[in-house]
Amino acid sequence: MTSELNIERFGVGPRMSKAVVHGDTVYTAGIVASDSSGDVGAQTSDVLAQLDAILAEAGSDKTKMLRVNIWLSDITLFAGMNAAWDAWVPQGHTPGRATVESKLADPNLLVEIMVIAAR
Repeated sequence: MTSELNIERFGVGPRMSKAVVHGDTVYTAGIVASDSSGDVGAQTSDVLAQLDAILAEAGSDKTKMLRVNIWLSDITLFAGMNAAWDAWVPQGHTPGRATVESKLADPNLLVEIMVIAAR
């Protein structure tokens, strides 16, 4: 969907879009696991796969990430999340990143990730 302000929206829902593009910048929503039954590694891998698809649909990819915000339900899960992250992120293309502990919308969710990327 394109507007007169050159804004494109992807995965448009009643409350939010999965990604919004303005100019050459892609902003994703906070993405959570589609299956919250797994451990933090499984949930992180799920989220990262979704982000691959969202970025591709918006005309970008993980090599163009500029900034990433990660929320963990418990900061003790940091190493498990990082194991999945390190296997996914392309070396030499690591973004600016912040990771914090935060209560998430569903107690079964362990990780939420939001990306800003170039197109």
